[in-house]
Amino acid sequence: MKLIDCIDTQAARLAQAGLFFGHGTKNAFDEAVWLALWRLGLPLDALDEHEERELTGAEIASIAALIDERIATRKPAAYLTGEAWLQGVPFTIDERAIVPRSFIAELIGDASIDPWLHPESRRVLDLCTGNGSLAVLAAMAWPEVAVDALDIDFDALAVAKLNVERHDLALRVRLLQGDGLKGADGSYDLILCNPPYVNSQSMATLPAEYLAEPEVALAGGSDGMDFIRELLRAAPAALNDDGVLVLEIGNERENFEAAFPTLEVVWMETSSGADQVLLVTKENLL
Repeated sequence: MKLIDCIDTQAARLAQAGLFFGHGTKNAFDEAVWLALWRLGLPLDALDEHEERELTGAEIASIAALIDERIATRKPAAYLTGEAWLQGVPFTIDERAIVPRSFIAELIGDASIDPWLHPESRRVLDLCTGNGSLAVLAAMAWPEVAVDALDIDFDALAVAKLNVERHDLALRVRLLQGDGLKGADGSYDLILCNPPYVNSQSMATLPAEYLAEPEVALAGGSDGMDFIRELLRAAPAALNDDGVLVLEIGNERENFEAAFPTLEVVWMETSSGADQVLLVTKENLL
């Protein structure tokens, strides 16, 4: 059997199983490509080059077994492979931390945040860092800054440490543990935050793939704004005079605007539209 035929077969199985895709892929075919290429030890962008490759019986069985595991456990594929990609950068991941997928990564990568930064900006905080992916991307994008990566969860920080070391950034990315901005050290020119924001009604209906992730990284209370309320109260004291906060809120714009009706923010354009991530200045927070 050729690789492409094997992928088509496994994609049909994934689709029939009624899985949810949203942790790195958007459909069954892309997920089957990812898992098959990873299992064969091939680059994840190399399907065109290898699609006509004839697989051995052992290779077919090995790919099928991985697909079996994906279907049986309903775990995100990234937990099965131990790796996820964000803006083309690989990150180590396991069930101690949420699978990295923040739209803030796009804004770092396409320099959308840069016009809001002071020319002398030197300190960045990645709050709710999880596996450290945004902290790593920030350090890569702005070589002159020092980045603090803060999380309440010691387990998540252990994964973040793996990624900071993986990308040789231990001298520029510092890991901090604490509850929200109470764990911060000093003031910052930029705070990045992809917090727990899923409202309780949505939490009750999440697909199994999301329930495999740490609840502390997802659940945001009845309207999804519990963490964010405290963050916006504390943020001015943690920002320098020209500082800005970039905050991801997912599908909670309606709840955000209901909770903060007078707050002036800038909605940032991402691949999912202009409702997922906002930017707010210290001046407006005050």
